[in-house]
Amino acid sequence: MRLTPARRNAKPAPMLDLRPVGYVIGLLVAVLGAAMLLPMLVDIAEGRGHWPVFIQSAVITVLAGGLISLACANGVKEGLTIQQTFLLTTGVWLALPLFGALPFMFGETEARFVDAFFEAMSGLTTTGSTVFSGLQDLPKGLLLWRGILQWLGGIGIIVVAMVFLPELKVGGMQIFRSEGFDTMGKILPRAGQIASQISSIYLGLTMVCALSYLALGMDAFDATVHALTTVSTGGFANYDDSFGVFKGNIEIAATLFMILSALPFVRYVQLLNGQHKPLWQDSQVRVFIITLLVITLVVSLALTQLFPLDRAQSIREALFNVTSIMTGTGYASTDYMLWGPFLISMFFFMGLIGGCAGSTTCSIKIFRYQLLFASIKMQLRRIRSPNGVFVVRYDKRPVGEDVLSSVISFFMFFIVTLGLLAVALSLTGLDFITSLSGAATALSNVGPGLGPEIGPAGNFSGLNDTAKWLLSAGMLLGRLELLAVYAILTVQFWRN
Repeated sequence: MRLTPARRNAKPAPMLDLRPVGYVIGLLVAVLGAAMLLPMLVDIAEGRGHWPVFIQSAVITVLAGGLISLACANGVKEGLTIQQTFLLTTGVWLALPLFGALPFMFGETEARFVDAFFEAMSGLTTTGSTVFSGLQDLPKGLLLWRGILQWLGGIGIIVVAMVFLPELKVGGMQIFRSEGFDTMGKILPRAGQIASQISSIYLGLTMVCALSYLALGMDAFDATVHALTTVSTGGFANYDDSFGVFKGNIEIAATLFMILSALPFVRYVQLLNGQHKPLWQDSQVRVFIITLLVITLVVSLALTQLFPLDRAQSIREALFNVTSIMTGTGYASTDYMLWGPFLISMFFFMGLIGGCAGSTTCSIKIFRYQLLFASIKMQLRRIRSPNGVFVVRYDKRPVGEDVLSSVISFFMFFIVTLGLLAVALSLTGLDFITSLSGAATALSNVGPGLGPEIGPAGNFSGLNDTAKWLLSAGMLLGRLELLAVYAILTVQFWRN
């Protein structure tokens, strides 16, 4: 075949440079290794001789991360391309669990790699599903490490959600691009400044939560670990009974901080900069609070009819568990599998709601439901008035077709992925309830599923290895909003 002059002179497409991606991932892996020194100090103080586990893990992790960064340092540039950003967001959540699993493999749990990776992935994605039992008997260093993983995952996903995902136009997140988000362009001109201020708020909220738990009766260690897993909406607890060992005002405090962590952190930044109106005027905040209160009212009324509970107790238990599941935290103060089929079904769908964009929460999130219902309403109006001109609005601003298309695509991918994952889990031998709820809790990063095995009174240790790998993949997909992961699996991504 004879080449045309244009083809003869065409230059080959440049290969994708992975060095900037490797450099950032290497640095983050090294930071993770340094963080292992904190639980090491706790183990030394406890005196059970478990601390060498974290020394070994830290040395391996810091060396691996440092060598990767050094090897890729000559390719560092000022900015990342879209391809590199997609690879970075996915690569970080794959690399960190690999090294985060080391203390579970070397430590007292002596976990197999599949279990250790599952636990680390559950921690960093703030899912909260666990394969370990007898938690209260584990060394304190391991319990703290679980909390640190969730805390790091919580702040990590906020930064990804506010800085990276809007630029990647993932699932409608471009509506929260910083330069067009209300007055954000005036007070936060740089993405780095956004991340810095959000990190400070995240740390401050964690400290206030820990002090609140301490004042209400928790010991210092429990207060610290549960503050880490509350503000990150992760849900890892220090006890097999989850939050059920704490009753009364501590549940109310936990509920408050779960709600605060489910609100957009960018609004807290605006509060610090003297702007009070955006938080109260944010429609997703109002819808989230109203939805939470309505569901809590329904659940509390059902509890008073089913059990001999006084009104205050039914409201407290309903509010705590509804907030925990809806925000994806995954704490349980009681075994709600005993609450009957109606409430069990409600808990399944609550886990698919989520909190606000730019928070530590997970799942579909409130703003996508708002945009979906607004789009449906617009289509119905077009059917009634074919010649009319209708525009979808969000927070009184017109929403572009690209945003609506992205949101609808996200819903489609979420439902299809949920179905495929549930079918795949059932093919491993799991029953229908375990398969469906397991797929939902992984994609929504909620934590407990339904049924006697993976429900609030159980854990995931009894599942087969294939199911654990599938659920780990589901956690990753759900935490990175599906499309960010699916994009790198396409041929077109690598061609460009």
